[in-house]
Amino acid sequence: MGMKRLLQTAVIAAIVVLVGGCASRPELPARSAAVPPGVDLSGRWELQGHSDELDVRQVEREQGIYVPPSGAGRRQQGPVRVGGNRRSKGPSVFVFIEDGRSLKITQTKHGLFISFDRSVVEEYTFGENRLVSLGPIEAQRVSGWEGPMYIVETMGDRGATLTETWALAGAGSELVREVNIVDGEKLLYSSRQVFDRT
Repeated sequence: MGMKRLLQTAVIAAIVVLVGGCASRPELPARSAAVPPGVDLSGRWELQGHSDELDVRQVEREQGIYVPPSGAGRRQQGPVRVGGNRRSKGPSVFVFIEDGRSLKITQTKHGLFISFDRSVVEEYTFGENRLVSLGPIEAQRVSGWEGPMYIVETMGDRGATLTETWALAGAGSELVREVNIVDGEKLLYSSRQVFDRT
């Protein structure tokens, strides 16, 4: 009788572990697709000299994150390991950060097209909720409006979240971009850039 009870306990424990392992990660909340009246981020923008530079590569090295090599573009076949670890321990959402000193933004009725230094173009659809990928790295992305601010959130497979906000300042003559990466309660990365309209 004791062996039967032990077997039942082992089966129940295995089921609990299996169900717990299959639990889905948290979902990002949906964002509004409605463009606030009078808000248009369109234009050509140049990074101000005193703004924070997005030095993501240093953080990637410290975190041991797998990233495509710079200059590889979006056609990269696989990631390149950065750092000394055999397996990545850091959040993969770092690879979704684009950077540039010169931006061209086109805002349409349904979305934004952001060109970074005339090389990489990111497309965001207002109110989107979709899976995005870069090589083998996949993440959930939502984007939309919160008041006059456009917010893009990208969550990696381990739950770390990259949040980018875009907003006009200085009566429309400046564009402020803030980038934060949070893993649980821990802030891993933060940057603020201010662009002048050209």
